[in-house]
Amino acid sequence: MDDPLRTGAPRGRSAPASRAGVGPLERQRRRMFWPFTAPALTVYAVLFIAPVGYALWTSLYKWDGMGAMDWRGPQNYILLFRDPRFRTSLVNTLELMVIGGTITFVLSFALTLVLREMRARLFARSVLFFPSLVNGMVFGIAAGFLFSPTGPVNQALKLFGVTTPPKWLSTDNLLPMVLGTLVWTATGYYTSIIMAAVDQIPDYLYEAAELDGAGPFQRFRHITLPCAWDVIAVCAVLWTVSSVKIFELILLYGGSTNAYPPVSSWNTAVYVYTEAFPQGTVPRLGTATAAAMASLVMVTLITVVLRRLLRREPVEY
Repeated sequence: MDDPLRTGAPRGRSAPASRAGVGPLERQRRRMFWPFTAPALTVYAVLFIAPVGYALWTSLYKWDGMGAMDWRGPQNYILLFRDPRFRTSLVNTLELMVIGGTITFVLSFALTLVLREMRARLFARSVLFFPSLVNGMVFGIAAGFLFSPTGPVNQALKLFGVTTPPKWLSTDNLLPMVLGTLVWTATGYYTSIIMAAVDQIPDYLYEAAELDGAGPFQRFRHITLPCAWDVIAVCAVLWTVSSVKIFELILLYGGSTNAYPPVSSWNTAVYVYTEAFPQGTVPRLGTATAAAMASLVMVTLITVVLRRLLRREPVEY
């Protein structure tokens, strides 16, 4: 054994370090944690936490944005859930989230199953991804042209003997039109993300499964889904968050320069907008921020539950 007196080991320093079990590299990492994290936390606090806190504070008042603020407390939230327009917008938001998400991911999984076996899959992914790059105003203008009573879609249906084509842009069909546009634009986006994860799966796993007699669907179920599950879970959270923020499509499809879309097509984002910027009346910023806070709480709860349900042990390969 080496004599600590001969070796000159710093007994006063080595003893605490050995008791704590922390090496010099770990101590260096701990010293560098706050210098690197503090700028990001500061930006996050200024751009997110502070606005959310101010919105929460505003939701407790009756305020038009210019005059004095009158304290209401939770009364804004009570009136909010008694408002049939908000209840309708809340139901529409959940419909867009659940129905649109289900259709989008079913199509994304089907396309992943097909693209995995294609040779020109990079080109196909680029074509599928393109609609997500197009601005929502383009879809509004295109829908007005394509689905008008004398538009190309109805003219094509008449060639097949359909004498009374549907009124695509009527009030009853407005929400399905928005849903169809969302599915069209989002399917390619999430397919590209899932395919990026699928590309990282080793080919020998598929080759071994094929030698064992597994078909395309079985390979997708037992190899693709487990190996890409973490990415799929992230995509589900992204869809949950983005589906609540749908605004311009509803406004473009159902609104005009002098009127908002019909209430039956509203979601929570449109409701917040109409309360904050009403036509011909005083702004109701307290109710608008209360609706925004209710929407934020709803998305947070759904995201937490979704992450719990989609939690799986990571697959190593």
